Amino acid sequence: MRAWRLLPWLIFYAVAMAYVESAVVVYLRALYYPHGFAFPLAPMPPAMVAVEIGREAATLAMLLGVVMLVGTERWERFLAFCVTFGVWDLFYYVWLRLLLGWPPSLLTWDVLFLIPVPWIGPVLAPVLVSVALVVGGALLLRRGARGEPYTFALPLQVLLLAGALLVLASFMLDFRVALSPSRMDPPPFRWGLFGSGVSLGVIALVLALRRRVPSTSVPASPSGP
Repeated sequence: MRAWRLLPWLIFYAVAMAYVESAVVVYLRALYYPHGFAFPLAPMPPAMVAVEIGREAATLAMLLGVVMLVGTERWERFLAFCVTFGVWDLFYYVWLRLLLGWPPSLLTWDVLFLIPVPWIGPVLAPVLVSVALVVGGALLLRRGARGEPYTFALPLQVLLLAGALLVLASFMLDFRVALSPSRMDPPPFRWGLFGSGVSLGVIALVLALRRRVPSTSVPASPSGP
């Protein structure tokens, strides 16, 4: 697998991209949170919010663009994206910790993303998701590089999708309450919903790793038998 051979460069790229992302946040917090980031959120002009949304979309486009270059098959590119995105997200917080001394705890709340609505949650939640993406993606890429076919049959794809939707729901359901200018603290995080989503994804990964595919099958097919 070409993506496996180029994985060190993907990681290098993701770490550098994470620094760029965290540097922008350093500037924003100096402007809007000179006394430290906290809820309720400081109001931002609509034009600045639009710029931030565009920046996040551009970041995703750059991550997607680089994995399209290193992968030769759709499933290989998807796994490469999982690893690259996970490393980028993990090192985003590593760089913030080094540059700002933030977050003070993995349970500190953050605004995680803005598309299509603000995602909110404790830092621990995206960290767990990113670790799962990196580990799962790397294991499957390594397996493919060894010539050991793997497959995500339709039931496993459904499990993955269901898990991803539950995780996204845990981040987005309470965004209106958390962003209220009159509320000092965010609502309790939906750990049950989040945990269910992560569990479904991990189950799908474990089943995919344990499933033996005949050597005559096409490697890395997302819809094998």
